[in-house]
Amino acid sequence: MSEDDGADRSLARQQRLAGFVIAGTMLGWLLIQGAGAQGMIPVRFTFLADFAALAAMVWALVVTFRVWRKRRDR
Repeated sequence: MSEDDGADRSLARQQRLAGFVIAGTMLGWLLIQGAGAQGMIPVRFTFLADFAALAAMVWALVVTFRVWRKRRDR
């Protein structure tokens, strides 16, 4: 296995992780928002979920941008 194969696998793993984070974040956020709309969860926790989802999306954006730059530079 060459060094390029290892780098490609690493980038693919990072992309997969970012995709799972995006999908999981949106699913969790939708569930919490739905429960909050039904009155099952206090409003302060739904706001906390909003901020957590925002942080996860920013993280995924940064990871995706870094992967894109590494692939572009190669």
